[in-house]
Amino acid sequence: MSLLTALWGVCLLASGHAVAATEAASNTVSLMPQGGLLGSLPPAGGPVKVTVRFDLRDIDHIDDDEESFEFTGVVKSTWHDPRQVFDPALEGTDEKVFQGDFQFNEVFEGWFPQLILVNESGMFDKRGVLLRVRSDGTLSLYETINAVAKIDLDLRRYPFDHQQLDATFHVLGFDNTEIELVLDDEFRSGHLDEGQSIRMPQWHLADVRYFTGTRNTPLIASGATASTFTASIHVERNSFFILRLVVLPLIVIVILSWCVFWMDKSSVGDRLSISFIGILTAVTYQVILSEILPRISYPTLINDGFLFVSLFVMTMTVMVNLRVGYLDRHGESRAGDQLDHLCRWLFPVTYFGALLVMCLVAYA
Repeated sequence: MSLLTALWGVCLLASGHAVAATEAASNTVSLMPQGGLLGSLPPAGGPVKVTVRFDLRDIDHIDDDEESFEFTGVVKSTWHDPRQVFDPALEGTDEKVFQGDFQFNEVFEGWFPQLILVNESGMFDKRGVLLRVRSDGTLSLYETINAVAKIDLDLRRYPFDHQQLDATFHVLGFDNTEIELVLDDEFRSGHLDEGQSIRMPQWHLADVRYFTGTRNTPLIASGATASTFTASIHVERNSFFILRLVVLPLIVIVILSWCVFWMDKSSVGDRLSISFIGILTAVTYQVILSEILPRISYPTLINDGFLFVSLFVMTMTVMVNLRVGYLDRHGESRAGDQLDHLCRWLFPVTYFGALLVMCLVAYA
């Protein structure tokens, strides 16, 4: 009797192990995507073509010091995956929608292109995601991004400068033999419908362009290149802030410094005081601009052009004052009067002529 009991126990134990193994295998199969969809590229007989579209929503900040800009936009990626084809009659819908991080990351099991910002500068956040899967296997992925991109600013014509803000994307981990990014047909030229509502302090949005290209990706393989998509934003600086803060007040001060040419020749001390007050004012404006402009090595129109010319003109009034005083002390007052009369028109013509040339160069 004890032998039969032992045999019966062994049979129960073996069947329990078999059921547990069957359940484990069943659970494992249910967690695995059908047809190896997860992580593998769709069959395309060549590089998978991913159509990209970018809608610029806002430019939050342009940092001259860091040479970067923060922007918000929506990226739409569209591609075809025949493994995602389904029967609308069986599913009860012609389109499956996965929205939110949970549904997209946990429920959807197919492949998708993971776009990253090539010139990222410290921040690249995705705040929303939506995936549409149509019955014919066409997938459209919408992602809202907020990012900071590194750029090269050219401030030589500041404050009359215009800048090109580029945000370049590519698919992480794939070269151009595997994935090719192509433009949406509606975005092959400038598109300002979305950008027209954008407002930026001191800046004006002029144009938005989109284009594709390639870049070296040595992390994938030696000599490999990846397909890229670039949103190129053209902005122009509104110069009135600097004109009101620096340019117009300093022009008035320079004009007032010319009053020494109408003062008495014997009042050399008073004439020099007025000239030096103008020079110190120009130096003060240089300090103000040094806090506004980034620490750059090349010359700029406002600092090395306008301020230098203004400072030079007021410095020359000191030289004229000393010369007039010297002539007066040596009994050549007539020559001093002639020098004053010459400077009354020579200084304005020279100063405003130099400013005109600089403006022409800035807008050339």
